[in-house]
Amino acid sequence: MPTAHGNGIDIEYQTSGDPADPPLLLVMGLGAQLIAWPEGFVQQLAARGFFTIRYDNRDSGLSTKFEGTPDFAALFGGDASSVPYRIEDMAEDAIVLLDELGVAGTHVVGVSMGGMITQALVINRPGRFLSACSIMSTTGDRTVGAPTGEAVAALLRPPAADREEAVAASLEGSRVISSPGFPFDVDLMTRRAEAAYDRSYSPDGTARQLAAILGSPDRTEGLHRVTIPFLVIHGEEDPLVAVSGGWATAAAVSGSELVLIPGMGHDLPDAVWDLIIDAIVANTALATV
Repeated sequence: MPTAHGNGIDIEYQTSGDPADPPLLLVMGLGAQLIAWPEGFVQQLAARGFFTIRYDNRDSGLSTKFEGTPDFAALFGGDASSVPYRIEDMAEDAIVLLDELGVAGTHVVGVSMGGMITQALVINRPGRFLSACSIMSTTGDRTVGAPTGEAVAALLRPPAADREEAVAASLEGSRVISSPGFPFDVDLMTRRAEAAYDRSYSPDGTARQLAAILGSPDRTEGLHRVTIPFLVIHGEEDPLVAVSGGWATAAAVSGSELVLIPGMGHDLPDAVWDLIIDAIVANTALATV
């Protein structure tokens, strides 16, 4: 895979589709690598006429890893001094990648933490984006989008001692946040967990990304300024980012569209791919190029 360089880091990325088609930047979530995007989902987007660009966020996958351990006790108390970077810094990594690829304007889709990065991108770099889609995410307002206790426990599980333990923990965490209205494919999720571990296992990086989320400011006021076509998609049964986060995101962006999916949790079950992709395509069609 190719690597972009800038903002003091290396960014591993992958593209799919025809470079002559409109670009679509895909931004992954907390602790997830670019391979967390289901391959079939990405290929369907390419088949719908997009040149897709996906990448490893800093502190995940094969992109640059940082150092240091955030002080979460202090962070929950309001002291963010141990946070090594914020969502806004992660958003600038995406700009570095777009610059390296020579992409002046693009559509963007982000899931979970990737939705937060997407929001920061369209707030701080409005001229670079044609449309945006925030999936299973929230605004940074701490009064909305709160996780369940079970989801928090899965998120804060201690680092695994070996591959077997890591895969088992990943599988259990995936089960906790999965969509109750759709089947949970144990074999598929096991293969994904194994592939993620073998490519890069970085629990310290995930902790730093979580600190970035908790240490970043509320984006609500900035979202009021967004004028490009903006789509919000959220599962009604999301245990990690409650659906109130999706409501708040849509409410913050004037003229945005909110798509709520019954039975969907904090994942992308293949049974809803067509619905999600159709909504993304319709939203991009509203953009003024």
